[in-house]
Order: sequence, then C-alpha cells, then structure tokens
Amino acid sequence: MKTIKVKGMSCEHCVKAVTKALQELEGVGDVKVDLNTGQVSYEENKPVDDQAVKEKISKAGYEMG
Repeated sequence: MKTIKVKGMSCEHCVKAVTKALQELEGVGDVKVDLNTGQVSYEENKPVDDQAVKEKISKAGYEMG
C-alpha cells in the first residue's frame, strides 16, 4: 500500500474525483481517500510511475504534496 498526500480536497466530490483519477492508471487498485488527513492510499498491482500519479491528481484539480 502506497500513501501520498493530496492538497485541496474538501468534500465527497473531491474523494470521488481523486479515486476515479487514480483508478484510471494501469496498475493502481484499491484506492482509499481520507478526507480529514488528506492522505490517499492505493495498491500497486504493478509499478506505477510517481510522475503519472502526480499528473492525474493535477488534472483532477488537486495538488500532490
């Protein structure tokens, strides 16, 4: 399980947007978003490029950090 910090999430819509964005990446599964802490955890079924994750988060309107 890999955990990242995502800034800018404030509601259930944000949770769904981030979850959907990450699930679109090949190799990502079981995405869990904790709105209170801003932490997003996901399983890597195969190696996933960190830059690709950052780009997906950014395109969804949020910031990885």
